[in-house]
Amino acid sequence: GARGIGEAIVRLFVKHGAKVVTADIDEAAGEALAASLVPHVAFVRCDVSVEEDVERAVDRAVSRHGRLDVFCNNAGILGRQTCAAKSILSFDAGEFDRVLRVNALGTALGMKHAGRAMMARRYGSIVSVASVAGVLGGLGPHAYTASKHAIVGLTRNAACELGAHGIRVNCVSPFGVATPMLINAWRQGHDASAADDADADIDLDKIAVPSDQEVEKMEEVVRSLATLKGSTLRPRDIAEAVLFLASDDSRYVS
Repeated sequence: GARGIGEAIVRLFVKHGAKVVTADIDEAAGEALAASLVPHVAFVRCDVSVEEDVERAVDRAVSRHGRLDVFCNNAGILGRQTCAAKSILSFDAGEFDRVLRVNALGTALGMKHAGRAMMARRYGSIVSVASVAGVLGGLGPHAYTASKHAIVGLTRNAACELGAHGIRVNCVSPFGVATPMLINAWRQGHDASAADDADADIDLDKIAVPSDQEVEKMEEVVRSLATLKGSTLRPRDIAEAVLFLASDDSRYVS
């Protein structure tokens, strides 16, 4: 929740009157965002691949506000852009496990502990951020693509189970968005190809703040690939979809 799509979601929810507990592994960015939105936002450090961290984040929300109405699974990584990660022919099992622990296991743990917190009131909305790579092939690294397909499957299964308790479960699957993570992937991909280093270990999870020029260039690239012309997808658009799925305007969408 500290940057990119997550930050856009936090800011939009606050604008609509929500009290938010945001979780992120990046303490500095998370604390800064919370400080800028006091008293509406609190921050808790959370590695979503660690169950105790996820449980603590949910408990913090419940203890602070008395209940949990909405839970958004947004944490995700692309993974390191090595040749072994890019090609199924040189499959890196360790990297695959690392990406799925954050993206897929993290989502499952969020559903587990959010569902537990919502059960007693028989009310709640769990929204996960998947990806176009969870719907179509060829649009992301193998581990990332597998993890986003997993989120779609988890959403369907959890919706079937938790619907019996009045809890709605949905996901959104965005196309490319010029977030720092995607821009860093584009930037590092160019650096790696320029270096022509087959063993280059580029960590996309170490996010550098992009320049305005890089954002514009990334948006141009995404627009050229998009089916829908005339619009540019931005983090706020995804936040609006999450807001709809969190609200009573979508009370029968699961």
